[in-house]
Amino acid sequence: MHMPMDDGFEDVRDLEQLRAWVHKTLCDRENILQEQFGLTETVVRRNGKPCGLHFCLRGPRSIRLEAIWVADRNLIYCYDARGARFLKVQLRWRLELCAA
Repeated sequence: MHMPMDDGFEDVRDLEQLRAWVHKTLCDRENILQEQFGLTETVVRRNGKPCGLHFCLRGPRSIRLEAIWVADRNLIYCYDARGARFLKVQLRWRLELCAA
C-alpha cells in the first residue's frame, strides 16, 4: 500500500485536485483510459452532516472501483474491482468539504 512519491497525492490541495487524483489512481489500478470512463461522487453523511466523499468509477466489463475520503481524518481509502482496499493515503493538506 505504499505510494510512490511521484503519484501526486502530496500536491492535492483542493477538491478538484482530489477528484483528479482519485480518478487517475482508480483508472491506473485497472489500466482504464481516464477519458473513456468518468468518476461519480456522493457526499457521505454522519448524523445528517457531511463527513466525506464517496467516489465510484464504473469501467468496462462492469468493473467498479471506489474511493472514500474521510474529511475529519483527511484520509483516502481506495478499493479495487474485488472490493479489496489497495491504498490508504494521508493527505498533507487539509481540504474543505463545504466546497463539495
